[in-house]
Amino acid sequence: MNIRAIPEADIDQALDLSYLVFHVKASEKARRHDRDILLGSARIGAYDGDRLAGQIAAYPLTLSVPGSRLPCAALDFVSVVATHRRRGLLTSMFDEVWRGCADAGQVLSCLWASESAIYGRFGYASAGETCRIEIDSSRPLALRIAPDTRPLRLIDPADAPALAGPFYDAHLAHRAGRVVRDEAWWRKHVLHLDGEDDDDEGFGPPRVVVLGAPGEPVGGYAVYRTRGPGESPGAVLVRELEADGAPATAALWSYLASIDLTATVRGPFRPADDPLLLLTADRDQVRVTRREPGLWIRLVDVRAALTARSWAAPVDLVLDLRDTAVPANAGRFRLTAGPDGSSWTPTDEAADLTLDVRELAACYPGGTRLAHLVYAGLVTEHTPGAARSLDAALATEWLPATGEY
Repeated sequence: MNIRAIPEADIDQALDLSYLVFHVKASEKARRHDRDILLGSARIGAYDGDRLAGQIAAYPLTLSVPGSRLPCAALDFVSVVATHRRRGLLTSMFDEVWRGCADAGQVLSCLWASESAIYGRFGYASAGETCRIEIDSSRPLALRIAPDTRPLRLIDPADAPALAGPFYDAHLAHRAGRVVRDEAWWRKHVLHLDGEDDDDEGFGPPRVVVLGAPGEPVGGYAVYRTRGPGESPGAVLVRELEADGAPATAALWSYLASIDLTATVRGPFRPADDPLLLLTADRDQVRVTRREPGLWIRLVDVRAALTARSWAAPVDLVLDLRDTAVPANAGRFRLTAGPDGSSWTPTDEAADLTLDVRELAACYPGGTRLAHLVYAGLVTEHTPGAARSLDAALATEWLPATGEY
């Protein structure tokens, strides 16, 4: 087996391998979309002769973390053909991923896990939960506060990057785990203006509603799609909703729940602490239908990741960190951090906590409590109160979440 970069000439072969492994019958539109992603990615292949037997694509992006934004390798098309499993191909390809991240200065790596059992052994952990919300909109949405009275207006989706984009950017720091977007990302991955979205379940094209009159600051927006009544009741599918406060949140959800000829509103991949869950007056009308792990992250350069993020409280602890995939991260280090900055330095002092890089990744964006991992037996606390102290320092106002899927 030969682990090497996949040249552009082999991209069709890479697509065929991915569709084989993931049991996908891709349309020409979907194939063009996937080809563009591969062209923009670093591509690592496991070759058996001149045929691909496995692959990983690493797409460069920037991810929000508490108090900062960091370069990240977003993994996709991770696949090994069934005839070549259990030969160490995935491990060998991940070794190339880590080298590529170091060369590109990518502090983090992230992915959506199709099989969560796979990625923990490579140091990835879910950055927090997402939830699927469903609103019974066959009756007016009952809320505990009055909605914002600013006007709502539908805009041309092509104008959304210019109007909603700055609002999204301004609120990017509110939650860890969100992607820094340019206009191309908005058009292709959020609005699907290229028309290459086959997973539509009968829903129409994207619509964008903005809170605020023309010429006034945007108070929030929602990207959504609708499906009229037929064999099942009409529905609204909310791709994204951002607002500058509770009244604006109430105004946007009230609008979405009042669209004619629809009886349900679905919000997949909503934050686990979505304000709507507190604003609703009737939790039977607004239900969480599913909770699942959110975006998975990996700290590729632990020192850079820890010293780049902000800290909510002072902490001074020695961590004994295990990392079998990236040995440069492993060892005993003193973490000294607080609102004024942080440091991560090697030490021979006794450890306050012993943990794997996977558990550190889970806690890093603020969505998982270290004390819970101690209770679960996944982290060893040598000094009583050490986990609680680190939890206080890692705390964030909002749970991490990503709207990308």
